[in-house]
Amino acid sequence: MEKIIARINELSRKNKSVGLTPEEVAERDELRRIYLDNFKSNFRNQLDTIKWAEDEEGNDGGGGSIKH
Repeated sequence: MEKIIARINELSRKNKSVGLTPEEVAERDELRRIYLDNFKSNFRNQLDTIKWAEDEEGNDGGGGSIKH
């Protein structure tokens, strides 16, 4: 993932200075899609590991705290 981020940043700097070729624009878009898909997947996994306090205590009332 670090190589993907480095390449996205490199293309971003080049775009600001001299612009990108159509091939580089397509590469940048694909790398961004890969990065965002990975980010979303990791975020979903993180949310799936959160347990509500009332789930553990057997309560169904609102206003509980979140346990990680």
